[in-house]
Amino acid sequence: MMNEGNICKDAERSIVKKFRKEIWTKFVKAINRYELIKDGDKIAVCISGGKDSMLMAKLFQELLRHGRKNFDVEFLVMDPGYNDINYANIIKNADILNVPVTTFKSEIFEAVDNAGGSPCYLCARMRRGYLYSQAKELGCNKIALGHHFDDVIETIVMGMLYGGQIQTMMPKLHSTNFEGMELIRPMYLIREQDIKRWRDYNNLNFIRCACRVTEKCDMDDEEGASKRSEVKKLIAELSKKSDFIEKNIFKSVENVNLNTIIAYKKDGVKHHFLDDY
Repeated sequence: MMNEGNICKDAERSIVKKFRKEIWTKFVKAINRYELIKDGDKIAVCISGGKDSMLMAKLFQELLRHGRKNFDVEFLVMDPGYNDINYANIIKNADILNVPVTTFKSEIFEAVDNAGGSPCYLCARMRRGYLYSQAKELGCNKIALGHHFDDVIETIVMGMLYGGQIQTMMPKLHSTNFEGMELIRPMYLIREQDIKRWRDYNNLNFIRCACRVTEKCDMDDEEGASKRSEVKKLIAELSKKSDFIEKNIFKSVENVNLNTIIAYKKDGVKHHFLDDY
């Protein structure tokens, strides 16, 4: 059996060596480009147990070890009602990768299961509220979530196709319910395929979808039968025809020309091109 200490060291080394360009450089680039960390920050790095958040935890450790030292972190694991196997897997991986986690429980899965309606939306909202609350108790002023580049472009396309709007997943947000708290997404520029490559290169095994309400997504199709899955497949098909598709979807929300937009909203107020035509 491979020594767990070696697994951790190899995983850390691969971040700054083998995957330096694809992962480490893009992590640092997002932090600098979007000004995600400031002097004196205390950041709750939120770990769900999947590949994205576990890699994010290691990236923050590397940043503290080799880069900035002007901030502090808490590695936060919320148990929203995982089954025993999934929860044990999260704690085991945190131990293997030498991530000192702080854990707390909530009853989100049970509440969502009984609520009906749109369980994924409700779950995401409740998770964020619990994480903000716990992070604030720990003296943190920011929470970090492990959303990556592919999450961003899928959100853009989903908004257009299913929401009838142009929007994106922002690299950082002020909390509207927790004064002084911010949400940051430091993996904003990292591709999901590179996260998977890092995971597989280091023979790591993380949980996938552990939701009790939608447990079928942990079987044959890891993405589940969802609109996001449909959009993911659509983008993949389009990308076979052009290498620029994914990058251009991302750039589309950086290059909005308001002179060619019929209407837009800002701070809840709708503006129409006829207003000053």
